[in-house]
Amino acid sequence: MGTLPPLHFLNETVFEKTALEREDGEKILSCTADRRSDLISGVYEGGLKVWECTYDLLELVERDGETFGGKRVLDLGCGAGLLGILALKRGARQVHFQDYNSTVIKQLTLPNVLLNCQDNQTESEEEEEDDDDDDDEEEGKGQRQEEDDCKNVKDEEKPEPTDGDPPVKKRAIDPSQHSLLARCRFFSGDWTTFLALVLKEDPSPKFDIIFTSETIYNTAYYPALHEALHSLLAPDGLVYLATKAHYFGVGGGLHLFEKFVDQRGIFSVDHLLDVEEGLKRHVVGMRFKMPKAS
Repeated sequence: MGTLPPLHFLNETVFEKTALEREDGEKILSCTADRRSDLISGVYEGGLKVWECTYDLLELVERDGETFGGKRVLDLGCGAGLLGILALKRGARQVHFQDYNSTVIKQLTLPNVLLNCQDNQTESEEEEEDDDDDDDEEEGKGQRQEEDDCKNVKDEEKPEPTDGDPPVKKRAIDPSQHSLLARCRFFSGDWTTFLALVLKEDPSPKFDIIFTSETIYNTAYYPALHEALHSLLAPDGLVYLATKAHYFGVGGGLHLFEKFVDQRGIFSVDHLLDVEEGLKRHVVGMRFKMPKAS
């Protein structure tokens, strides 16, 4: 595997060890633990696990140096939300996160976004401190005042940790005050319900980039997925779809999805990354087909 972008996210083993302690209105944490299953179709669609193809897509974006400045991005079937978070940290104007399960959004996606917002905040503060230090030297000021980016949060000065000391705790975030989080929206439910909801907005959103990873494992979901992509992608937008070549036990895979897409004649599909070792995996790009010249 190549270089991955620096992102923070909660490890899935945390959920396995603390499932009974967490809010679980959908009963997916206890259910998956009882059945020892990563996926229960129609109940839990695997969002608590970061699947292999997500790492492939992150690697591709990192390799190509993709930036998202000013773009609207949709992370469809987001799970941990790493793809949308990367776009957010790289300047996306707005990021929508959607997952089938509300428990995934509340217990994993949103906490991961907060972790990375906090990381960005810390980096910004360090840069500001460096700039202020430079100003102090130039202007001869002996004292500097600091203002927190997040209001209503007390932050006491702490001494530098020494060996054996516990790590310094990160500051809590007031979500309403963080600029990155203000650019996010979160949705749960199936793709048909999600699509109907966002299309009620005036104007309805169009996304420059749509990420979707490990979402074509079940052929029964292809019509709803295709309709969502068709309705929400901007005219010159790009869908990044990461997938295994075949999903044993559930029947879907890239070949069947490409055939489904080709029959509808809406999108062109181009291979962007092919991983041949082990179980074959792929990242493809989907764009609207150009109208044929008359």
